[in-house]
Amino acid sequence: MADIMEATFSIVNDVPRGLMRITLAGFFNADDIARFAAARDRELLALRTRPNDHLTLVDIRAMDIQASESVAAFRRLLDDPRTISRRLAFVVGHSLSTMQIRRAAQGRETCYFEHPDAAEAWLMTPRPPAHAACRVG
Repeated sequence: MADIMEATFSIVNDVPRGLMRITLAGFFNADDIARFAAARDRELLALRTRPNDHLTLVDIRAMDIQASESVAAFRRLLDDPRTISRRLAFVVGHSLSTMQIRRAAQGRETCYFEHPDAAEAWLMTPRPPAHAACRVG
């Protein structure tokens, strides 16, 4: 069985562009998700955008496959109307965690990318073109 990595995350704000860059790695339990949610909420306030006007780039390439309870908890975070971003892009690898985040983000207009630069370029385009990796619902 593959080694399960401890949950880690980082959040870096680009205040002038209203962009929050999040990196998630490892395996998240309920306490890890609560720590992440609290940090995300603090950083969202520090970003100083109008409600729901920020952009979010989430890199999950180093994320392990999550327990179903964790997937459900991440879905609740993504569905929270107080913190929904204007546009959301995920940087994903080729793993089952990609399928899990697609389930967690179901119902959100979301794009999935293999490279952070492509995700950021899509986020920063005022009216981004449809991308083959975009999904709604």
